[in-house]
Amino acid sequence: MLQENTYVVSDGGGKAAVIDCGALYEEERAAVTAYIRQRGLEVVHLLCTHGHFDHNFGNDTIWDTFHLKPEVAAEDEGLMEMKRQVSDMVGIDYWRPVPPVGHLLRDGERLSIGTLQLEVLPTPGHTPGSVTFYSEAEGVAFTGDTLFRLSIGRTDFEGGSWTDMSNSLRNVLGKLPAHTKVYPGHGEPTTIGDELRYNPYMR
Repeated sequence: MLQENTYVVSDGGGKAAVIDCGALYEEERAAVTAYIRQRGLEVVHLLCTHGHFDHNFGNDTIWDTFHLKPEVAAEDEGLMEMKRQVSDMVGIDYWRPVPPVGHLLRDGERLSIGTLQLEVLPTPGHTPGSVTFYSEAEGVAFTGDTLFRLSIGRTDFEGGSWTDMSNSLRNVLGKLPAHTKVYPGHGEPTTIGDELRYNPYMR
């Protein structure tokens, strides 16, 4: 019903981070943990591009299995706490306990995943606390619901802002190198270059 991209990012040396663990159903939760265990990864971060419930349904599984609390920008901490109420609004019977936020992400913070580093780029608009996780060395960006292939995230939810979204697209993501591979919260990967060329919202 809810199609969302969950990413497990590793440095090649056994350290890993889970980004946007939206695994709602048991088979999805099992798939994430099996992927991690089969590769012998040590998960050191549970990262959230923003606080919407569909990106965070599986946080309790990561907490229960790997003892990691979610990390999110301060502006979206309240959304994380409201997950159960919001899920009720869309007809999902979500009964699992919600782990508390363990760390508030800061503008420009660099998160170490072994030898891999992800920089926190604030990209508000979809939510006030939306962020992108960017690795200059690897040429990748995890954009959550800010930028999709040939589209963008909605700004009409509570806390959304078209002004903020436009600034995030043009002055943050649009300034990244064209070869940067974009891994969005929904849909297929793309590149910054393709989005600058074909996505009308980036112009």
